[in-house]
Amino acid sequence: MATRPHIAPSVYEDLESTATETPDESGPVNHLSTLPTTGEQARHALLLLGAPASARLVADVHAALFDGDLTVAALLRQRVPGLCAALTGDLAAAPGLVALAEWPLSRRIVTPAVRRADELAAIIRVAEFVAMSPTAGRAAARLLRELAQRVPHGVEALDLASAARAALRDVELVDAVAAEALERAELLARAAELDERQQLYGVPVVPHQRGNG
Repeated sequence: MATRPHIAPSVYEDLESTATETPDESGPVNHLSTLPTTGEQARHALLLLGAPASARLVADVHAALFDGDLTVAALLRQRVPGLCAALTGDLAAAPGLVALAEWPLSRRIVTPAVRRADELAAIIRVAEFVAMSPTAGRAAARLLRELAQRVPHGVEALDLASAARAALRDVELVDAVAAEALERAELLARAAELDERQQLYGVPVVPHQRGNG
């Protein structure tokens, strides 16, 4: 199944090094420190999520778990270095979704079932990261409560990662992902024939023309 519910411990450690630390209330916080660029901040969140995600989710994950000033508006600006589009079944840019340019096409093509599976896998990754993070605070807990609403029985679950993992193993979802395999293989073959710019940002959408009568 085309999902990635786990990341290597070394990646967790790399992400931990950029995670938000609880300020020391005994003295002033220096807000003048150099912050990573928009692309670098988005990369932290997307590496954790492991798949294309909405600009809102990327910004929310980063705000809850990492230092920085990442905003939705900044993410949706054209041509942020290091970022690119997710591609739809028409190989056009998926509206509102953000992906890493370093990811292969196979990870950036979004189809309904795989997108749902990737969403659940991302929730597992975020929940596991928060559980491992000694610096996770109220913002992280709030993020998990919001993510829990996307998981069957997630709101009442004692372990959100386990609830999401159960949903990921649901037979209907597994079958739906399998049913998309041929379509995705065909999309990947077509995408491989695009030029580099179109592979990153999608093919232009041709507006439908109205008939004359």
